[in-house]
Amino acid sequence: KFEFNPKDGIDNPALSLTEDTGGDGVGEPRFYFLSKGSTETFGFCLHEEQGCHGHIIRQIELGGLAQRRGLQDGDRLLQVNGHFVDHMDHHRVVQKIKASGNQVLLAVLDSSSYEAAKALGKDLSQMLPADIRPRLCHITRDKSGFGFSVSSPEGKVGSRMPVPRFLLMQHPRLLLLCSAGVKGTFQLSVWQDGPAERAGVPPGSWLLELNGASVKSYSHTQLARKVRAPSAVGRRTGAGNIAERPAFPIQLKQSGSKVTLLVASSAVEEFYRLRGLRITAALADTSWLPFKVRELHMVKGPAGYGFLLKEDDCISGATGQFLWDVDAGLPAEQAGMKEGDRLLAVNGESIEGLDHQQTVLRIRAHDDQVTLLVIDPAGDEFYQSV
Repeated sequence: KFEFNPKDGIDNPALSLTEDTGGDGVGEPRFYFLSKGSTETFGFCLHEEQGCHGHIIRQIELGGLAQRRGLQDGDRLLQVNGHFVDHMDHHRVVQKIKASGNQVLLAVLDSSSYEAAKALGKDLSQMLPADIRPRLCHITRDKSGFGFSVSSPEGKVGSRMPVPRFLLMQHPRLLLLCSAGVKGTFQLSVWQDGPAERAGVPPGSWLLELNGASVKSYSHTQLARKVRAPSAVGRRTGAGNIAERPAFPIQLKQSGSKVTLLVASSAVEEFYRLRGLRITAALADTSWLPFKVRELHMVKGPAGYGFLLKEDDCISGATGQFLWDVDAGLPAEQAGMKEGDRLLAVNGESIEGLDHQQTVLRIRAHDDQVTLLVIDPAGDEFYQSV
C-alpha cells in the first residue's frame, strides 16, 4: 500500500559525501536509490568472479537506470537496503535485490578502494552507517492517547538551522515562515512508557507518513487548523512535563484507536537529506510491526509438499496467490504453513506481477525443495489497510 512516486523523488546521481581517497587509497562508499517500473530492470548484473573478491557490478546497460544514477563497472556491492552483504553467499545477495521489488538502496565501493581496503584488512562494515532505515511503527491508543505529540520546529527554515533574532526583525516575512512552521517538517515528542515508545517510535524522530499518507504538504498551522487533538494539555512523565501541541492531520482523527507512522531518527533523516534521497516506506525497518511475514522452507516428500495454491482476490482488489488444503503431517504443515496464507515470494523472488501459472512454475523450478515467503490473513489485512 505504501507506493513510491518517482516524480516526487530527487534524481541525484551524485550521492556520495566525497569522492576523495585518504592516504591509504580507500575512498568512501557511495549510495544509490534505484526505482524502476514493473516492466523495467535495474540495468546491471551482479557477478561473482574467480580470483576477485566481493559482489561485482557488471554489464551496466547503456542509458539504463544504473548508469543514469552513476553506478560504475567493477563497483563492489557492500549493502542492500541497509543490510551489509559483502560477507554473504552470492546467491543470497542476488535474492535480496530481487526481493526488494521495484525499489532498492545500494551502497557500493569503487574497485580500487575495495581491493585496497581488503589488502589493509579493513572491516568494510565499519565504513558504513550503523542504521540507515526509517521505521514503520503501529501504535494502539490507550486511555492517555497515542503517547506522542507533534511539533513543527519554531524559528527554523528549510535547512533546519536556527534563524537569528536580528534577521527576523529585519525580514518580517521570515517571521511568518517560522511561525507557520516548515511544510512537512514535524518532529515527535514521545512520552516515556507510552504507546508510541512501546511501538518503537524513537524520541525526537521525524514524521514522514501517517497511515500511508505523506505529511510533506502540511504546515504546522494547517494541521492545527484542521484537527484539534484531545487532551492538549501536557502529560507528566518520568523525565518531566512534555507540552503537547495539538497538531494532527485528519487521518489521525479518523484512525480511531490505531495509527501507523513512518518515522526517521535524526541521524537517519540527516543521512538521506545530505545525499538528496527521499525516504520511502519501501526501505523501512518493519520489525516493530505487530504482524510478520514468515519464511517456509520445505523439502518435498513422497506425497509432495502437501498444499494447494489458489488464485483469488486480495482485500485491495488485486489478484493474489493463496495457500489452502494444507495436509496434516506433510512438509507444508511441518514448515508452519497455515490455511489462507498469502504467498509473497518464491525462493527470495517476489511474485508481484506473476499470474497463477507463472507462480506454479516458479515453485516447481527446483524439483525437491522450495522456500516460500508468506503472510497470514490478519497480517495481510493490516498491511492492506495502512
